[in-house]
Amino acid sequence: MESQIKVTGWTYAGLFVVTLATLMNEILLTRIFSVTMWYHFAFVAISVALFGMTLGALRVYLSPDYFTEERTPIHLAYSSLLFAVSVVVSFLVHANLRFVFEASFSSFLSIALTYSLFTMPFFFSGICVCLALTRFPKAISRLYAADLTGAALGCVLLIYALRVTDGPTAVFIVAGMAALGSLFFSMRIKEESRIKLIAFAACLGFLAFALVNTFLVWQQKGLIHLKYAKGYKEAPTLYMKWNSFSRVTVRGNPDKPEQPFGWGLSPVCPCQTPVRQLTVRIDESAATVMTHFDGDLSKLDYLRYDITNLVHYIRPGSRVLVVGSGAGRDVLSALVFHQKKVVGVEMNGAILNATNKRFGDFSGHLDRLPQVRFVNDEARSYITRQKQHFDIIQISLVDTWAATAAGALVLSENSLYTTNAWKIFLQRLTPRGVLSVSRWYSRTVPYSMYRLTMLANAALRGIGVQYPRNHIIIVRNMLRVNPGNTPDGLGTMLVSREPFTTGDMDKIEAVANRMKFQVVLSPRYALDSTFASLASSSDFPSSLAALPVDLSPPTDNKPFFFYWLRLGDVFNPSLWHDPGTGSNVNAVFVLASLLIIVTILTILCIVVPLILRKPLQMGSRPWPILAYFAAIGLGFMLIEISQMERLMIFLGHPVYGLSVVLFALLLSSGLGSFLTANIQGDHLRDKGLKRLSALLLALVLFGLMTPALVSLFAASTTPVRILVAVSILFPLGFLMGMAFPLGFKQASLTSPALTPWLWGVNGATSVYASVLAIVIALAHGISASFWSGFACYALALVCFLWAAGRKQLGSAAGSGESSRAKVPAGATQL
Repeated sequence: MESQIKVTGWTYAGLFVVTLATLMNEILLTRIFSVTMWYHFAFVAISVALFGMTLGALRVYLSPDYFTEERTPIHLAYSSLLFAVSVVVSFLVHANLRFVFEASFSSFLSIALTYSLFTMPFFFSGICVCLALTRFPKAISRLYAADLTGAALGCVLLIYALRVTDGPTAVFIVAGMAALGSLFFSMRIKEESRIKLIAFAACLGFLAFALVNTFLVWQQKGLIHLKYAKGYKEAPTLYMKWNSFSRVTVRGNPDKPEQPFGWGLSPVCPCQTPVRQLTVRIDESAATVMTHFDGDLSKLDYLRYDITNLVHYIRPGSRVLVVGSGAGRDVLSALVFHQKKVVGVEMNGAILNATNKRFGDFSGHLDRLPQVRFVNDEARSYITRQKQHFDIIQISLVDTWAATAAGALVLSENSLYTTNAWKIFLQRLTPRGVLSVSRWYSRTVPYSMYRLTMLANAALRGIGVQYPRNHIIIVRNMLRVNPGNTPDGLGTMLVSREPFTTGDMDKIEAVANRMKFQVVLSPRYALDSTFASLASSSDFPSSLAALPVDLSPPTDNKPFFFYWLRLGDVFNPSLWHDPGTGSNVNAVFVLASLLIIVTILTILCIVVPLILRKPLQMGSRPWPILAYFAAIGLGFMLIEISQMERLMIFLGHPVYGLSVVLFALLLSSGLGSFLTANIQGDHLRDKGLKRLSALLLALVLFGLMTPALVSLFAASTTPVRILVAVSILFPLGFLMGMAFPLGFKQASLTSPALTPWLWGVNGATSVYASVLAIVIALAHGISASFWSGFACYALALVCFLWAAGRKQLGSAAGSGESSRAKVPAGATQL
């Protein structure tokens, strides 16, 4: 007897909208977490989403008497409605809680509370999606396609939503879309008409509030605000703008002069003349200063005393390229030194808009000066495709000093600090050109500057320089007072295409003596033997072996510049309180905490159902199909996360890596799933074998060819690079999208009662893989994470053949009645 419930257009529409809202919420959380907590918690949003949906699937599996077949439409409508409501509730609670970040038990509890709080919306979404996918097994291919296509569109929709409104308002847009899904599901319900009215009212209410609040946001009068950011209470702002990159805020009194600010200002700086300036913050951690400029450069003479501008003393009359122009401080510095041309490259359009438009009268409309040009682009890509050469490329504190705490996890990393990038920068310099890089300097253990030295050595050797030390100068300015947890000082490294001349060194030493700076390294002097060794050595392993941490030069395969702990160093107590590694320990503590949490939860998601459900309900020997779903869950996420890591270097920003990879893989996977609709019965094993074998072949080709393609198109514009990324991911996602419906159809033949649990196992292992992928990449590189995913799919192929080779219920006695007799109560039959 066939099931009484049928798949209708409303079911497809509801699933499409709910998964769209789910992915919007997942990516939105990466933005919110980046503001309220730290950058690396952007990555946590992925595991939160997967874990919540896994719990939802297990709830369906463990309660067959409650989630009965005939009440499926009602449960679909109510679970999606609860998803909508909990999205708003979880955000409002989080917005008013102070997050604690440190290597302590209270921090562990804070992480656990946040994890649990944001699991709730995804729990209800998981119930909804699990019911939609498991209650209609004959339509699984098309339903899974609707699921993935909706999720893919959600990736794109959120980017545009954040262009017109802010993060808190986007939460209500997500809730409105989820409520719309509930309304679609409720259209087929006749016996409980009130759910239609509730869903309609919720949808209308959430979206209407989002519309009204958007108009208020444009006037800087939004009704919903975050109470805390980075553990501190939010201060009033003059301007706030969210986008897919960040949240930009401007604070201060534009009419009140104050003492000039600068981390690198000399102690002999004549800074008595006050200036008007505003503070610009990006996600409340990276900060820059917007300086009032009325055309009189003499008022900004204090910029000559900033160590970040040291390069201008030895290369006057230069063409300057500023990486990360921010609010224009480095551009103003170049003008103070009367450089002939300045190009400021800034990836974040919201910062450029604030500097040159919203506060243009305050900042002096620098973009209108004939010798100045601002470019809204990713700096590495922009420099790569330039035909012209520059005399100076300046990178001054492009990353916040707090990024060292965030840098242990992938979404905080930057494509600027790899040997691949520095070789490009050096090749775009004129023969006498200089790359100037300023970073925070620790007084006792300057690991960041040590690694920068190693990076310069490797990059110089990469362009054919035999004696790199002759091309490197490092000068530091240590703070006399070190308030709170601020850095000890600032170091500036100068790297030249040609060896520094005697005149260059004499000039640098004279300026350093006058400014009370200290030369750390030059061709004729080294503050300590470590700097001399790192700048000169051609035997990197030997030079690094004596150090207590790993300072090997970062590459595009291991782009973790801010991470220098070896995995085994986490258990070294001497490094826990080391000022040079403390931030790394904190970040690894978070990663280790998450790995422990998801490991326990993954095991529980597999073991608890075995305990709570009777063995007879599990069917006979479910292990092959169980291993299959676990393997594809691990494989998909290992490949997805590894490609996010790789492509965020290629695309230039974590948000691009996240959004492009998710969009391409989900959309192509949806298409792949759709095209498995006609694979049934006797053809399942053979066609499944062919498609999974094709997937393994595609993974091999992808793994071998992608590095070359990324290198080939590195100089292309951002739209072209996005198109290339989508093009290389599409065939891969197309074949990966077939794995789930093929396994689901096999499970429906051999163990139909297990399908909700198998969907949960797939989600649980995906959660685990989302953390495991980072651990593998940190230890062995992005490629190792990718090939681990390949190994999982190879295991999945073996498990599929194992499961398909067993006697199928559907053909056990040549009768549908025989197979249905073996299906336990509560299982779906169609």
